[in-house]
Amino acid sequence: MMILKNATLLQFDPPLVKSGQDVVIKDSEIIEVGGNAGAAYQSGAVEVIDLKGNYLLPGIVCSHNHFYSGLARGIIADIKPSPDFVSILKNLWWRLDRAIDQEILYYSGLICSLEAVKAGTTAVIDHHASPSLIKGSLNILKAAFTEAGLRGITCFEVTDRNGLEQMREGVEENIGFAAEVDASRKSGDQACLVEAMIGGHAPFTLPDEGLELLSGAVAQSGRGLHLHVGEGTFDGSHSHLYHGKDLVQRLNDFKLLNEKAIVVHGLYITENDIKLLNDNDCYLVHNPRSNMNNSIGYNLHLSRIKNVALGTDGIGSNMFEELKFAYFKHKDSAGPLWPDTFLKFLQNGNDLLERNFGLRFGRIEKGYQADLVVYDYQPPTPLVAENLAGHMVFGMGSDSVKTVIINGKVVYRDRQFPFDTDSIYRKARNAAKRLWNNIDSEVFHG
Repeated sequence: MMILKNATLLQFDPPLVKSGQDVVIKDSEIIEVGGNAGAAYQSGAVEVIDLKGNYLLPGIVCSHNHFYSGLARGIIADIKPSPDFVSILKNLWWRLDRAIDQEILYYSGLICSLEAVKAGTTAVIDHHASPSLIKGSLNILKAAFTEAGLRGITCFEVTDRNGLEQMREGVEENIGFAAEVDASRKSGDQACLVEAMIGGHAPFTLPDEGLELLSGAVAQSGRGLHLHVGEGTFDGSHSHLYHGKDLVQRLNDFKLLNEKAIVVHGLYITENDIKLLNDNDCYLVHNPRSNMNNSIGYNLHLSRIKNVALGTDGIGSNMFEELKFAYFKHKDSAGPLWPDTFLKFLQNGNDLLERNFGLRFGRIEKGYQADLVVYDYQPPTPLVAENLAGHMVFGMGSDSVKTVIINGKVVYRDRQFPFDTDSIYRKARNAAKRLWNNIDSEVFHG
């Protein structure tokens, strides 16, 4: 048992600021919240932490990421000029993912997990690709998540771009990993931090056979689909040229849309596509920094989509930064939304966790999972529920993250991990050099 004493609670939706509160945690769950609520439990408490008025935030979720890209930062390789989005995919990312081996993937996933925790991100929904390492790749990522203590969901990116046989292998990796997660839970492993989804790259690299296989995987596993849709104009043009349909309509025809489905980007979708997403209670994940980096344009549909969450698409896991970029880019594009809406988008990542884990996330209340962030922000102006979103967008940042609790365990205390990270970063740098060399190697690319 753990007691967090004298906390100032912050909640995003509905906004809340409440001081002088105790939070009592047993195993992975919050069992009591209130003024002096810890007094009745102190005799049996394993640990009592006095927050001394520090803020306590509910878990923050990155709703779309690519941990396989963690060692691409500052990449030195022979990358040809890439004047458009498809060229970026072909010249950089589809060469990088083929160059990944087991060690590279593990350290990429571990570094990304550590940096997520340091930024106050308690859960990441990952989307993985490694065509040279399909079987067992999701378990490697699971091991990286688990070592850092990070909660997550992952899946393998199914695509036909490396041949139909690899496309089928990708489907099997998704199904197999989901089955392993189910078996773990049935065995009583309630501390299992990593869930499964069914991954696909994008409609333009998924023929009808691929969508049929993904549909079967969704039905068999009980999981939701996670794929990019309408990230560039090419996706929709390809769908109409080869299939005679809008992008989301094609997914709907294969019964791939449900309340667990995540559609990523969605810049270039139609009114009917939006209606189908809303009618099926799907989520769209908005990744503003990635969209800006790839020069693909701005998503003008946000205000008309029922469920929106925020992700980074592989540009780290700092959701304080992503929230700011999301809001400022929206205003730069003459958008009508205000900070409170974007704070709700950030909070929605917890709704995605609830849909996939079958547990309660995102509030500091009895019965919710103990995924929490201790935060030592000093507000220069009054901080109250009515202006919390303004403080988040215009002031608060990851530099004030002090301690992180995930699944009821302290995984990052007073800005320190409970294990040595210097050796991890050293090994990651060596793995990154090898990854960069692999990108230019004929062994990987012929």
